[in-house]
Amino acid sequence: MQFRTICGILLSLLPAFAGGLILFAAFPYPGLYWTAFFALVPLWLSIDRLGSKRAFYAGIATGIGFYLPLIYWICPTLIKYGGINPFAALSCLLLLIFYLSVYMGVFALAMKKIPVPQGLVPFWGAVAWVALEYIRMYAFSGFPWGLLGYSQYPNLVLIQAADTFGVLGISFLLVLANGVVVTAFRAVFQRAWPGKKNMAGVSLAMVLMCLAFIYGHFELANICGQIKEAPSRQVAVIQANISQDRKWDKAFIDETIDRYSRLSLQAVPCDLVVWPETAVPFYYGMDPVPSSRVDAMIRKADAFFLIGIPAAQPSDHGFLYYNRACMLSPLALPTGYYDKHHLVPFGEYVPFNDLLWFAKKLTAGAGDFSKGETGPVPLKFGTGTTGVLICFEILFPNIARDFVLNGADMLTTMTNDAWFGRTQAALQHFSISVFRAVENRRSVIRAANTGISGFVDPSGTILEKTDIFTACARTRQVPVLSGTTFYTRHGDFAAKACLVAFFLIIVIELVRKKFRRFL
Repeated sequence: MQFRTICGILLSLLPAFAGGLILFAAFPYPGLYWTAFFALVPLWLSIDRLGSKRAFYAGIATGIGFYLPLIYWICPTLIKYGGINPFAALSCLLLLIFYLSVYMGVFALAMKKIPVPQGLVPFWGAVAWVALEYIRMYAFSGFPWGLLGYSQYPNLVLIQAADTFGVLGISFLLVLANGVVVTAFRAVFQRAWPGKKNMAGVSLAMVLMCLAFIYGHFELANICGQIKEAPSRQVAVIQANISQDRKWDKAFIDETIDRYSRLSLQAVPCDLVVWPETAVPFYYGMDPVPSSRVDAMIRKADAFFLIGIPAAQPSDHGFLYYNRACMLSPLALPTGYYDKHHLVPFGEYVPFNDLLWFAKKLTAGAGDFSKGETGPVPLKFGTGTTGVLICFEILFPNIARDFVLNGADMLTTMTNDAWFGRTQAALQHFSISVFRAVENRRSVIRAANTGISGFVDPSGTILEKTDIFTACARTRQVPVLSGTTFYTRHGDFAAKACLVAFFLIIVIELVRKKFRRFL
């Protein structure tokens, strides 16, 4: 292939790549959430003049422009804590970015290959996008980081619709808005004026956007009114700021216990004290000396404690290890526990262990854990109950839903984000909690080893959050709402409908083309 031809291809993909960078700007940081309303326009317009193959490449280019700055932190994390060389770490990052970008490539290809009336273009785009995000949420264990809807966590009015349609419903509205902008651009600059029937479709899209904001305005006021009248509980989160390179060093066990103890005693009195994921760097209950020190502190604090611990359990094949959240009474007696159910592949376990033996060292820093068997059963403390989502689990709406359906009147997420360093990943991770709060109308309490810890109320309002890499304790009254939302009861029904519609439309188009050839 000639140099000039390669340059021509790259130049044709440049607008799509720029669109990916604009889309990245909608997420923290920089956090310009309003750019998500038009970030897909460069891709959408560029595919008009491209063939099918280049349209797919344009989608890939948008994905690269978006995901490269969004998740670049994976590379230094693998080097520093995974113990692999920089070339291998970069290769892993680029492979993941390529995999995620393929979804955008398929989106672009669907926009190019499936002919729909101009007025329905925004709807077809929204259906295709949501269907692909739904697949990405669960395929190959799922990696729903950077779903389009998450960019809107500061947009309190719009995200109220998540109590009906979830975060994917917000993604739908954003793509709908992009589609309306594309249609308007074509009408003004390309003289592609939609007819009356097509104008009805565009008008309907605009009406839906307006209705979402109207609903959000009134629902936000309604929920804020309920919060004022609701009972509350005093909850404390402890952020000990234990560096990752010292976290599992046995020489620092006493110092770790001392720091958690000091901060916890500062936080009481309260109903519940929450420590982060694997806050205790030993096997609580099995190592008697450090365990007794923790127990003595809890009895002195006279409060319920929810602490993250590594747990070991004997089995026929040796010990099984779990990433566990343990609830302890004011007498330091265990009253319940939850073992992490959705593990991070290559972070907490290695899939296809025998085939991928060389990847074992990736789990060395976090541990090779087993999947929890207890299921989403809320843990009780006094008169309250909380669902516990450990680290990566906050990304999966179905886990939070199941806890609430099983009786949780609040949600707690504990994590160790020390891996991320001083990158935007910590805020990206924290922002996802806002949607779990709105979707289920439950307060979300977040305890993170190095931050960001904080509290989110059922309206999605961030009541308080900490700075990263600071040791602190925060105590706050959090509202407790009862009842279940439409989303809690029915989940991603709308996203599933988009998935069915997406494949159905593709099948119909393929059949129609084959029938044409036959004739």
